[in-house]
Amino acid sequence: MQQALALTDQQVDDRTILQVVVGSRAFGLAGAGSDTDRRGVYALPASAFWGLRKPAAHHEGPLPEQMRWEVERVCGLGLAANPTVLEVLHSPLVETCTPLGTELRALTPAFLSRRVADTYLRYATAQFGKAERGIARDGAPVWRHVMHLIRLLTAGGDLVRTGRLVLDVGTDRDRLLAVKAGMVPWDEVVAWRDRLVRRMAADLATSPLPERPDEARVEQWLISVRDRSVRGAA
Repeated sequence: MQQALALTDQQVDDRTILQVVVGSRAFGLAGAGSDTDRRGVYALPASAFWGLRKPAAHHEGPLPEQMRWEVERVCGLGLAANPTVLEVLHSPLVETCTPLGTELRALTPAFLSRRVADTYLRYATAQFGKAERGIARDGAPVWRHVMHLIRLLTAGGDLVRTGRLVLDVGTDRDRLLAVKAGMVPWDEVVAWRDRLVRRMAADLATSPLPERPDEARVEQWLISVRDRSVRGAA
Protein backbone atom coordinates (compact mmCIF):
# COMPACT_ATOMS: atom_id res chain seq x y z
CA MET A 1 0.00 0.00 0.00
CA GLN A 2 1.36 3.38 -0.97
CA GLN A 3 1.79 6.03 1.68
CA ALA A 4 -0.81 8.77 1.66
CA LEU A 5 0.19 12.10 0.19
CA ALA A 6 0.98 14.58 2.94
CA LEU A 7 -0.78 17.92 2.71
CA THR A 8 0.63 21.33 3.50
CA ASP A 9 -0.93 23.59 6.10
CA GLN A 10 -1.95 25.97 3.33
CA GLN A 11 -3.67 23.24 1.30
CA VAL A 12 -5.73 22.25 4.31
CA ASP A 13 -6.44 25.85 5.32
CA ASP A 14 -7.69 26.62 1.81
CA ARG A 15 -10.09 23.65 1.85
CA THR A 16 -11.29 23.85 5.47
CA ILE A 17 -15.07 24.01 5.59
CA LEU A 18 -15.53 23.79 9.37
CA GLN A 19 -13.37 24.45 12.39
CA VAL A 20 -14.58 24.40 15.97
CA VAL A 21 -13.24 24.44 19.50
CA VAL A 22 -13.82 21.26 21.49
CA GLY A 23 -12.27 19.93 24.69
CA SER A 24 -12.51 21.62 28.05
CA ARG A 25 -13.57 24.98 26.62
CA ALA A 26 -16.58 23.45 24.88
CA PHE A 27 -17.35 21.19 27.85
CA GLY A 28 -17.47 24.05 30.36
CA LEU A 29 -14.47 22.61 32.21
CA ALA A 30 -11.79 25.12 31.23
CA GLY A 31 -9.51 26.75 33.74
CA ALA A 32 -6.98 29.56 33.45
CA GLY A 33 -4.33 27.31 31.89
CA SER A 34 -6.54 25.18 29.65
CA ASP A 35 -5.49 24.50 26.07
CA THR A 36 -7.67 25.47 23.14
CA ASP A 37 -8.43 22.24 21.28
CA ARG A 38 -9.35 22.88 17.66
CA ARG A 39 -10.86 20.27 15.35
CA GLY A 40 -12.03 20.73 11.81
CA VAL A 41 -13.04 19.34 8.44
CA TYR A 42 -11.51 19.95 5.02
CA ALA A 43 -13.00 18.99 1.66
CA LEU A 44 -10.48 18.23 -1.05
CA PRO A 45 -11.47 18.44 -4.73
CA ALA A 46 -12.45 15.15 -6.37
CA SER A 47 -9.37 15.39 -8.61
CA ALA A 48 -7.15 14.90 -5.55
CA PHE A 49 -8.30 11.26 -5.47
CA TRP A 50 -7.79 10.41 -9.14
CA GLY A 51 -4.15 9.38 -8.89
CA LEU A 52 -2.67 6.21 -7.41
CA ARG A 53 -1.59 7.97 -4.24
CA LYS A 54 -4.46 9.31 -2.16
CA PRO A 55 -4.24 12.43 0.01
CA ALA A 56 -3.98 12.20 3.77
CA ALA A 57 -7.28 11.74 5.57
CA HIS A 58 -6.17 13.89 8.50
CA HIS A 59 -3.81 16.77 9.18
CA GLU A 60 -2.30 18.04 12.42
CA GLY A 61 -1.45 21.71 13.06
CA PRO A 62 -0.20 24.25 12.38
CA LEU A 63 -1.72 25.59 15.60
CA PRO A 64 -1.10 23.69 18.85
CA GLU A 65 -3.82 21.12 19.64
CA GLN A 66 -5.25 21.39 16.13
CA MET A 67 -6.49 18.40 14.08
CA ARG A 68 -8.56 18.34 10.91
CA TRP A 69 -10.04 15.45 8.90
CA GLU A 70 -10.98 15.14 5.24
CA VAL A 71 -14.73 15.25 4.80
CA GLU A 72 -15.04 11.63 3.61
CA ARG A 73 -13.28 10.43 6.75
CA VAL A 74 -15.60 12.56 8.88
CA CYS A 75 -18.64 11.05 7.17
CA GLY A 76 -17.39 7.51 7.83
CA LEU A 77 -16.55 8.17 11.47
CA GLY A 78 -19.77 10.07 12.05
CA LEU A 79 -21.85 7.17 10.72
CA ALA A 80 -19.98 4.90 13.14
CA ALA A 81 -21.00 7.26 15.99
CA ASN A 82 -17.41 8.22 16.74
CA PRO A 83 -17.67 10.46 19.83
CA THR A 84 -14.91 12.83 18.74
CA VAL A 85 -16.48 13.51 15.35
CA LEU A 86 -19.96 13.92 16.82
CA GLU A 87 -18.56 16.51 19.22
CA VAL A 88 -17.00 18.40 16.31
CA LEU A 89 -20.34 18.49 14.51
CA HIS A 90 -22.16 19.69 17.64
CA SER A 91 -19.69 22.13 19.18
CA PRO A 92 -21.23 25.55 19.78
CA LEU A 93 -17.79 27.21 19.51
CA VAL A 94 -17.49 27.65 15.75
CA GLU A 95 -14.45 29.48 14.36
CA THR A 96 -14.81 28.73 10.64
CA CYS A 97 -17.91 27.63 8.73
CA THR A 98 -18.19 27.90 4.95
CA PRO A 99 -21.41 27.16 3.05
CA LEU A 100 -20.30 23.51 2.83
CA GLY A 101 -19.62 23.56 6.54
CA THR A 102 -23.14 24.85 7.13
CA GLU A 103 -24.49 21.99 5.04
CA LEU A 104 -22.46 19.49 7.08
CA ARG A 105 -23.73 20.92 10.36
CA ALA A 106 -27.29 20.71 9.04
CA LEU A 107 -26.65 17.06 8.19
CA THR A 108 -25.77 16.10 11.77
CA PRO A 109 -29.13 14.41 12.55
CA ALA A 110 -28.38 11.88 9.80
CA PHE A 111 -25.35 10.64 11.76
CA LEU A 112 -27.25 10.02 14.99
CA SER A 113 -28.69 6.63 15.85
CA ARG A 114 -28.96 4.18 18.71
CA ARG A 115 -25.55 2.96 17.58
CA VAL A 116 -24.12 5.67 19.86
CA ALA A 117 -24.88 3.55 22.92
CA ASP A 118 -22.69 0.69 21.76
CA THR A 119 -19.89 2.97 20.59
CA TYR A 120 -19.79 5.08 23.75
CA LEU A 121 -20.03 2.06 26.06
CA ARG A 122 -17.31 0.10 24.26
CA TYR A 123 -14.98 3.09 24.33
CA ALA A 124 -15.62 3.80 28.00
CA THR A 125 -15.16 0.13 28.93
CA ALA A 126 -11.81 -0.02 27.17
CA GLN A 127 -10.59 3.22 28.73
CA PHE A 128 -11.71 2.27 32.23
CA GLY A 129 -9.73 -0.95 31.75
CA LYS A 130 -6.66 1.18 31.06
CA ALA A 131 -7.36 3.25 34.16
CA GLU A 132 -7.57 0.12 36.31
CA ARG A 133 -4.26 -1.11 34.90
CA GLY A 134 -2.80 2.28 35.75
CA ILE A 135 -3.93 1.83 39.36
CA ALA A 136 -2.35 -1.62 39.49
CA ARG A 137 0.89 -0.31 38.01
CA ASP A 138 1.23 3.18 39.49
CA GLY A 139 -1.22 3.27 42.39
CA ALA A 140 -3.51 5.79 40.67
CA PRO A 141 -5.11 6.35 37.29
CA VAL A 142 -4.65 9.42 35.11
CA TRP A 143 -7.48 11.34 36.75
CA ARG A 144 -7.92 13.77 33.86
CA HIS A 145 -8.71 10.83 31.58
CA VAL A 146 -11.11 9.36 34.13
CA MET A 147 -12.97 12.69 34.35
CA HIS A 148 -13.44 12.77 30.60
CA LEU A 149 -14.72 9.20 30.56
CA ILE A 150 -17.42 10.09 33.06
CA ARG A 151 -18.22 13.20 31.02
CA LEU A 152 -18.43 11.09 27.85
CA LEU A 153 -20.78 8.58 29.43
CA THR A 154 -22.98 11.40 30.74
CA ALA A 155 -23.18 13.07 27.33
CA GLY A 156 -23.81 9.73 25.61
CA GLY A 157 -26.57 8.88 28.06
CA ASP A 158 -28.24 12.22 27.51
CA LEU A 159 -27.98 11.72 23.75
CA VAL A 160 -29.65 8.32 23.97
CA ARG A 161 -32.38 9.65 26.25
CA THR A 162 -33.14 12.95 24.49
CA GLY A 163 -31.77 12.60 20.96
CA ARG A 164 -29.60 15.69 21.51
CA LEU A 165 -25.86 15.89 22.08
CA VAL A 166 -24.97 18.70 24.50
CA LEU A 167 -21.28 19.23 25.18
CA ASP A 168 -21.44 21.51 28.22
CA VAL A 169 -21.39 19.49 31.45
CA GLY A 170 -23.66 21.94 33.28
CA THR A 171 -24.24 21.14 36.93
CA ASP A 172 -21.75 18.24 36.88
CA ARG A 173 -18.86 20.68 36.49
CA ASP A 174 -17.69 20.86 40.11
CA ARG A 175 -17.83 17.13 40.70
CA LEU A 176 -16.06 16.38 37.44
CA LEU A 177 -13.30 18.81 38.34
CA ALA A 178 -13.04 17.07 41.71
CA VAL A 179 -12.51 13.78 39.84
CA LYS A 180 -9.81 15.45 37.75
CA ALA A 181 -8.09 16.59 40.94
CA GLY A 182 -8.15 13.06 42.36
CA MET A 183 -10.48 14.11 45.17
CA VAL A 184 -13.19 11.52 44.48
CA PRO A 185 -12.42 7.99 45.71
CA TRP A 186 -12.08 5.39 42.99
CA ASP A 187 -14.99 3.30 44.29
CA GLU A 188 -17.27 6.36 44.03
CA VAL A 189 -16.11 6.98 40.47
CA VAL A 190 -16.85 3.34 39.60
CA ALA A 191 -20.31 3.60 41.18
CA TRP A 192 -20.96 6.76 39.14
CA ARG A 193 -19.87 4.99 35.99
CA ASP A 194 -22.08 2.00 36.74
CA ARG A 195 -25.14 4.21 37.27
CA LEU A 196 -24.53 5.93 33.95
CA VAL A 197 -24.09 2.62 32.13
CA ARG A 198 -27.27 1.16 33.63
CA ARG A 199 -29.30 4.25 32.79
CA MET A 200 -28.06 4.34 29.21
CA ALA A 201 -28.96 0.68 28.74
CA ALA A 202 -32.40 1.21 30.27
CA ASP A 203 -33.13 4.29 28.14
CA LEU A 204 -32.07 2.68 24.87
CA ALA A 205 -35.42 0.95 24.22
CA THR A 206 -37.34 4.25 24.38
CA SER A 207 -34.71 6.45 22.76
CA PRO A 208 -35.97 8.94 20.14
CA LEU A 209 -32.93 8.05 18.04
CA PRO A 210 -33.45 5.80 15.01
CA GLU A 211 -32.01 2.31 14.93
CA ARG A 212 -29.50 3.22 12.23
CA PRO A 213 -27.98 6.42 10.87
CA ASP A 214 -29.18 7.74 7.52
CA GLU A 215 -26.22 6.52 5.51
CA ALA A 216 -27.92 7.15 2.16
CA ARG A 217 -28.46 10.82 2.99
CA VAL A 218 -24.85 11.26 4.12
CA GLU A 219 -23.51 9.50 1.04
CA GLN A 220 -25.70 11.58 -1.27
CA TRP A 221 -24.35 14.76 0.29
CA LEU A 222 -20.73 13.59 0.02
CA ILE A 223 -21.21 12.73 -3.65
CA SER A 224 -22.69 16.17 -4.23
CA VAL A 225 -19.63 17.77 -2.60
CA ARG A 226 -17.30 15.86 -4.92
CA ASP A 227 -19.49 16.59 -7.94
CA ARG A 228 -19.60 20.31 -7.21
CA SER A 229 -15.80 20.40 -6.92
CA VAL A 230 -15.53 18.96 -10.43
CA ARG A 231 -18.01 21.50 -11.78
CA GLY A 232 -16.32 24.33 -9.94
CA ALA A 233 -19.41 25.00 -7.85
CA ALA A 234 -17.78 24.38 -4.46
